[in-house]
Amino acid sequence: MSILEMKRISKSFPGVKALKDIELEVRKGEVHGLLGANGAGKSTLMKVLSGVIQPDEGEIYFKGEKVEFSSPLDAQHKGIVIIHQELSLVPMLSVAENIFLGRLFGSKYNVNWKEVHEKATYYLKQVGTDINPATIVRDLSVAQMQQVEIAKALSFNADLIIMDEPSAVLSGSELTQLFETIKTLIKQGVTVIYISHRLEEIDRICNRITIMRDGEAIDTKVVKETSREEIIRGIVGRDVEEEYPTMETLELGDEILSVNNLSLKGKLRNVSFQLKKGEILGIAGLVGAGRTEIARCIFGADKFDEGELVYKGKKINVSNPRKAIELGIALVPEDRKEHGLITKFSLNRNFTMAALKKINKLGFIRWFKENEASKELVQKLSIKTPSIHQLAVNLSGGNQQKVVVAKYLFSDADILILDEPTRGVDVGARREIYTVIQDLVKNGKSVLLISSDWAELIALSDRIVVLHEGQVKGELAGSEASPEKILQKALV
Repeated sequence: MSILEMKRISKSFPGVKALKDIELEVRKGEVHGLLGANGAGKSTLMKVLSGVIQPDEGEIYFKGEKVEFSSPLDAQHKGIVIIHQELSLVPMLSVAENIFLGRLFGSKYNVNWKEVHEKATYYLKQVGTDINPATIVRDLSVAQMQQVEIAKALSFNADLIIMDEPSAVLSGSELTQLFETIKTLIKQGVTVIYISHRLEEIDRICNRITIMRDGEAIDTKVVKETSREEIIRGIVGRDVEEEYPTMETLELGDEILSVNNLSLKGKLRNVSFQLKKGEILGIAGLVGAGRTEIARCIFGADKFDEGELVYKGKKINVSNPRKAIELGIALVPEDRKEHGLITKFSLNRNFTMAALKKINKLGFIRWFKENEASKELVQKLSIKTPSIHQLAVNLSGGNQQKVVVAKYLFSDADILILDEPTRGVDVGARREIYTVIQDLVKNGKSVLLISSDWAELIALSDRIVVLHEGQVKGELAGSEASPEKILQKALV
């Protein structure tokens, strides 16, 4: 029995037809996967369904009735809730306030905070986290914010929950808990539309999938009857080599960075490791292990309490990100919109902002140089855009991620710290980013790779350092690593 039918849905934006006569049918009680390359129209279609934007043409039938949603609140009242790929929490409010935003319990004049926190705790436990509901959201990691978003969606008692890349920064036990939560929802009669680029997740959790490409619904298939090769071919419109590349064995150079006894109150304790020239060093760990905190300390975004950084044989004081970039250390951050992009700037401005000296002469920007470099970066990373002058806000999430990567490629740093570089990026685009990483180390650059995708870490890394609660718990050679070995150390 169908719970949702979307018929002949079309939507256009300036210069782009995002959706073209889409047909989508979702059955009650299933997990329906929605797949497609970056820019295929997945998020746009779900924004139409959840009332964020209105279609130019087409009809929506939900639970047998024709519906029109003028706003997300309208959709929520009808029983449809979306968890966006880009988080929509209010940073200055507490976790509990975010979960029940606009729905706080109590009388007309007083909020019953005891009840608010008790119910928030209940929904957080449903997601498998022990986050304190009184915690201010800005103090959480991106992965923890994602868990709060899922708890918020559960609090609406929805009939249909749309999850747009819910696992992008989750791994190990957090990912397992997410799947258990989804299974619980299905048993309760809730239907889930699940958007993901991780094909192993689709195999594990989805009943059927719809594949989108260039704003069109290409096919709907039963997961158990469809091979991974067929799915990849449907997504990219061509055959793609294996999902992860075979890395060349390169001779590593001298030590370029030594992190010695790094400590940050409540986050890191005596973290030590070394990075060599031409090496890809993976950093693994569960949510809250301190992976992002290490990256931010090295990049000068956070000031550590104790320890030292030795770079190219000299002790350095990285007081801020500008100093890090001047030294040759760059960071592609975990949260692209908050820390990686200025979304109201064009692509060419975003590409060059971290290294303006490369296009500056006598205090003037040479725009032709900027345009030349921008066109080269768009081509190198296959960024889907009508123009280098397109505003970053108008790109899909995956293409925005590639813009952030491109920005720091342009800076020509000697050490590139990549924090979840393939988050929200489709299988074809991942290969392009992996090729860029390979080229970097071939040219003597060094990469610190932080990823929740342990298969990605194993495939790319020369070594993997495993963290647990802010401490280094072990190190594995990339050739000897496995998800089981990483998890064993991550849980110590």
